[in-house]
Amino acid sequence: MAGNPRSTDELEREAAEGAQADYVIVTGLSGAGRSTAGTTLEDLGWEVIDNLPARLIPEIKGSGRICLVVGRNLGEDDLADLQRAVQKLRAEGDRVRMVFLEASDDVLVQRFEKNRRRHPVSGGSVADAIEEERRLLAPIKGESDLVVDTSRLNVHELRDRLRQAFDSEDPAGSMQTSVVSFGYGNGLPLDVDLVLDCRFLPNPYWVDELRPQTGLDAPVRDYVLSASKAQDFLQRVDHLFELVLPGYVDEGKSYLTVAVGCTGGRHRSVALAEEIGALMRARGFSPTVVHRDLDVAL
Repeated sequence: MAGNPRSTDELEREAAEGAQADYVIVTGLSGAGRSTAGTTLEDLGWEVIDNLPARLIPEIKGSGRICLVVGRNLGEDDLADLQRAVQKLRAEGDRVRMVFLEASDDVLVQRFEKNRRRHPVSGGSVADAIEEERRLLAPIKGESDLVVDTSRLNVHELRDRLRQAFDSEDPAGSMQTSVVSFGYGNGLPLDVDLVLDCRFLPNPYWVDELRPQTGLDAPVRDYVLSASKAQDFLQRVDHLFELVLPGYVDEGKSYLTVAVGCTGGRHRSVALAEEIGALMRARGFSPTVVHRDLDVAL
């Protein structure tokens, strides 16, 4: 798969002129959505090359936005080639970001059984193959700029997640930020960087007239924010941002996701996620605020 491919002569001419490229390398577990990620970025205007051997990545030299989808049948030697390729591109001054897609074991097993596909890692059951691939890719996941857990995402939701990350990018390459509210009762989100627990605050769930509402409704928001502990919490979060946000930018971090959790993910975490998004905007960022469990039934 390739979107509007340029000729070899054009790529070589751009390289000779010193043009720099913006690379996104998409990798991750088989069945987690690599192909969907590639087509999504292609729709956004990226030049996409799928199933490229890692050893050949340094040979793909050009300018503009280039997405490389790798991961099929990756062995330990291929992983070493991938790490060397990323280091080489960065040393040459190109912008390189790695996106790692993963999902839970049970979801991956269901996807392979539904599609009746063989897992690319040979030997044993599908579950054994997933476990082995997860072990092999652990070092790459640890070095990735953005990790997306697709366990609870359908195809359309994964595309929306990637569009949020890449469709409205600052051309200067500033850090992309997002805030997500969630309920601990529905599971901890895996693809986040900072997790803030607000279950210590009074819970609107126990107020009959507030229970059916959410943290987006003024009565619930006012109830949550009127607690003195809530204001102290937000002040301390802002002090944390004062320290870590510039530090992340200086270290070249491309993406930052802050998660805010309460029990059910409908009241306290929603109200505070909106406030935390405002704190980030006041510090010059443009976070996307998402409420993961807002529509979960009480």
